[in-house]
Amino acid sequence: MRFDDGQESSNIEDRRSSGRGLPVGGRSIGVGTVVLALVAWYFGIDPSVVMQGASMLDNQPPAVQQGQQGVQNTGNAQEDQLARFVSLVLRDTEQTWQQIFAQGGKQYADPKLVLFRDATQTACGTGQAAMGPFYCPADSKVYLDLGFFEELQRRFRAPGDFAQAYVIAHEVGHHVQNLLGISEQVHRARQRMSEAEGNALSVRQELQADCFAGVWAHHANAARQVLESGDVAEALAAATAIGDDTLQRQSQGRIVPESFTHGSSEQRVRWFRRGLDGGNVEQCNTFKAASL
Repeated sequence: MRFDDGQESSNIEDRRSSGRGLPVGGRSIGVGTVVLALVAWYFGIDPSVVMQGASMLDNQPPAVQQGQQGVQNTGNAQEDQLARFVSLVLRDTEQTWQQIFAQGGKQYADPKLVLFRDATQTACGTGQAAMGPFYCPADSKVYLDLGFFEELQRRFRAPGDFAQAYVIAHEVGHHVQNLLGISEQVHRARQRMSEAEGNALSVRQELQADCFAGVWAHHANAARQVLESGDVAEALAAATAIGDDTLQRQSQGRIVPESFTHGSSEQRVRWFRRGLDGGNVEQCNTFKAASL
């Protein structure tokens, strides 16, 4: 990706110095952590439920931890460079969604993005790196342990800066849903549904966030030419790698469609491409789509 203006976001909250973890290059991630990641975040359980549970197990209230504003120098050049890339991507999403909202007569409220190591307190409870990146609607913050990008490259075989940008843009997509009232509607609807029905609704919500990520990429490239050769392929590889069917096949050797919560690899690729090709938010209405 190419960010010629080099503008970083002012909405980064850096908690890495207060974390307990090791730098990205020195982290040891075992099989148990990977399995937990598959089960706990994007591939089966609502992060807020897991976080609240972890908070209760620790016998600690979900007090919100504070960090320093802006990307800080931690002494790990590789990690700090990656953190600044995250800040560049976040700033670009801000520019794009501010413009899209303004065109619709609305005002976009920027989310905060929290960088942390291993675990951190959120308004949704205790967030853990094993959950992967997540969005907390209660405080309008995206939470990211940079070690996830190492996992994305090494274990999920989805390298590249645009693959990383896609992950960030997907979480920002959840923020857009929160601003539009979609997240609250889904939350209320799921309380009246069976588990299988709730999972199906969750899939539609996640696929819409994928589509919103594509909408961001479409407009960012049209306005600022941020994409370079091979970037789209990187994002598609990431979407494929974290599809529910792919992850279930890897973790348990079989696919259980009724337990999907984020969509199959094919679905995630399709909806990201829809947003990328058309750049139209209205085309991302997964909730009214007859077929995903």
